[in-house]
Amino acid sequence: MVADQAFPDTHDAAQREKQVVALSSVVAAIVLTGLKIVVGVLTGSLGILAEAAHSALDLVAALITLFAVRLAGQPPDPEHRYGHGKVENLSAFVESVLLILTAAWVIYEAVQRLVFHAVHVQANIWAFLVMGFSIVVDIGRSRALRRVAEAHDSQALAADALHFQTDIWSSAVVIAGLLLIKVGDWTGWTAGGWLERADAIAALGVSAIVLSVTGRLLRETVDALLDRTPAEGAERLVSAVGAVPGVLGCRRLRMRRGGNKVFADVVITVARTSTFGEAHAVTEAVEEAVRAAFPRADVDAVVHVEPVAAPDESPGDEVRLLARQSGMRAHDVRVRAIDDRLDADLHVEVDPSLTLEAAHALTARLEREVRQTNPQFGRINTHLEAPETQVEQQIDVTTQQAELVARVRDIADAVAGPGSCHEVRIYRLPAGAGPYELVLHCWFPGGMTVREVHAQASEIERRLHASLPDVREILLHAEPRESDPSAALVEAARRAEG
Repeated sequence: MVADQAFPDTHDAAQREKQVVALSSVVAAIVLTGLKIVVGVLTGSLGILAEAAHSALDLVAALITLFAVRLAGQPPDPEHRYGHGKVENLSAFVESVLLILTAAWVIYEAVQRLVFHAVHVQANIWAFLVMGFSIVVDIGRSRALRRVAEAHDSQALAADALHFQTDIWSSAVVIAGLLLIKVGDWTGWTAGGWLERADAIAALGVSAIVLSVTGRLLRETVDALLDRTPAEGAERLVSAVGAVPGVLGCRRLRMRRGGNKVFADVVITVARTSTFGEAHAVTEAVEEAVRAAFPRADVDAVVHVEPVAAPDESPGDEVRLLARQSGMRAHDVRVRAIDDRLDADLHVEVDPSLTLEAAHALTARLEREVRQTNPQFGRINTHLEAPETQVEQQIDVTTQQAELVARVRDIADAVAGPGSCHEVRIYRLPAGAGPYELVLHCWFPGGMTVREVHAQASEIERRLHASLPDVREILLHAEPRESDPSAALVEAARRAEG
């Protein structure tokens, strides 16, 4: 509940930060555009006028960015199930088109001045001051925008930051052109008239930078609008998903971006013997892996699971799975290899209310499915069991059967070792007649395998049945010896019980 309340606060804080930095870019663009227009008209510098046009475009872009950031932050609604993040991508596309049109106009004017008619440019102190001031403002704005864009993975703010960063280099090119003109004015050397055209050449340099940056920006925005998945991002995501324990493979991956939100549609394969809970835990881990692969983005992942045979799946696992799919539960599955075929013995639990004919039909169908799935299986022997569905009333007679408890301990300790059997419970029907039911807890070395423990437990049960004919059911609970207190304490407890 705390996390649900904290998320809107974090989201609102991020939106406020994005809107503040976008608004400050609008103010900066207004100031720079006004200054460059005034100085460009007064000096006649096409380079400065080109920069003024570039800044005017930055102003339009900043306004679009501000609008896009505000709209993209709105939550999904019935008409926009994926949210409004695409507005940021669309605004970046519009900015790119405007940049290309502006660059085309500047190139046209520069060619006119270079080829057809020259224009005298006054490279005065105001021209240098406004361009220097522009560089200082652009550096501050581009850094602020880039910082917030990286923090919140905002393509609109990243595009705006790129605009201001481009202004830095283009302003430097314009200053270089004005310096060449000033050198010509001071020295009287025009280099065949080329120094007088340095401003137009600088304008071409500005346009080249604008087109270069715009090309990259346009490609990124079109990719986002067309839901293109970057190869690098897809490989990183597939690698992250494949590293999740329990994932056998990644069959399909689809990604799309909407602003700073990443939507991922992943189809994974897991072992078909996994339970529903285990498969769900794997999907949760995959979602976390997807989020970790895009730490700066808001990730919405949908994971679909498909069951497949795991490389380490045994024939016994296969039999249990097919039984579960048929609505039955198989246990004590034993598979033996006879020459080139497999024979299976298994206990199958069915509905106790079924007739023998109906139950046999179920097991016969199971046997056919096992052979169809794995032709290596030959003879399949099933033992029908009816699981208890009602609570049986019994009484605990452990304290009245001290001699029987002692015999049970001695028999168990003879197999598992002295002091292994540390708890014995004996139950009987309320009438006080009929066989006993026995539950005992035994310690075994923690390093033993389950197969080894099962073998010793089976031997204990065999000896108990042989020595105690009044005992009907036996349940042995095995525990690792590491949790066992000292042998002296165990022996003392046994004496106390006696």
